[in-house]
Amino acid sequence: MSSEQKTVIITGASQGIGAGLVQAYRDRNYRVVATSRSIKPSADAGVLAVAGDISQPETAARVVAEGLARFGRIDSLVNNAGVFTAKPFVEFTQEDYDLNFGVNVAGFFHITQAATREMLKQGSGHIVSITTSIVDQPMAGVPAALASLTKGGLNAVTKSLAIEFAKSGVRVNAVAPGIIKTPMHPVETHAALGTLHPVGRMGEIRDIVEAVLYLEGASFVTGEILHVDGGQNAGRW
Repeated sequence: MSSEQKTVIITGASQGIGAGLVQAYRDRNYRVVATSRSIKPSADAGVLAVAGDISQPETAARVVAEGLARFGRIDSLVNNAGVFTAKPFVEFTQEDYDLNFGVNVAGFFHITQAATREMLKQGSGHIVSITTSIVDQPMAGVPAALASLTKGGLNAVTKSLAIEFAKSGVRVNAVAPGIIKTPMHPVETHAALGTLHPVGRMGEIRDIVEAVLYLEGASFVTGEILHVDGGQNAGRW
C-alpha cells in the first residue's frame, strides 16, 4: 500500500461508536489501527486490530508501534474508549475512581502523547476525543461527578493542546455526545433515556460518526467541543 494513504488510530473500536468509526474511516480509504480490550483480528488488510488495556502506557506504545510498522504513518487519532459511571458522589468507590481515571484520562494521555509525536514529525495530524455533553449541562437525577471530572478534563485539554499545536499542523477537537443508542443501553431503556434530550429521542451511532468525520475534514477547525446531544447543551428544558 502507498505510504501516502492516511492512517487513523481508533480506541474502544470493538463495538458501538468505535465499530461505526472503523467502518466509516475505511469507507474513506483510511487504514485503521483499531484497539480495545476485546477486539478480534480483522480479515480486512486495511484494519490492524491491537488488543489491550488502553489505560496502560505499554498498550499505547504498542498500538502506535504496530501501526507504524504495518502502515508507516499515523495521521489521526480518535479517543473513543471511555467509561461512564453514574451514581451519587458520596457512593463512588476507589474502584470507580481508578476505572474512570484509568480509561478516560490515562487512556487519553498515553495514546495521544505517543501518536502526537508522530504527527509532529509529519507536520500534520488530527486528534478527536469523545467526551460527554453532561460536562457542560449537568442534569438533576443523573449524578455523574466522575464523568464531569474526567471527561471535563478532556474538554479542557482539547483547547489547551489546540493552542499548543496550532502552528504545527496538528488539530485537536472533541465531540460531546448526548445519550447514544449503543450496546451499553438496553432497548427497554431507550424511551426513558430519550426524554433526557430536548428533541425527545436518543442519538444514533451515525450522528457521532458524522460529527467526527466533519471535524476530520474541517481544516480550519481546532479547539472545538462539538455538541451532538439533541439540544442538551442549549440549556434547561
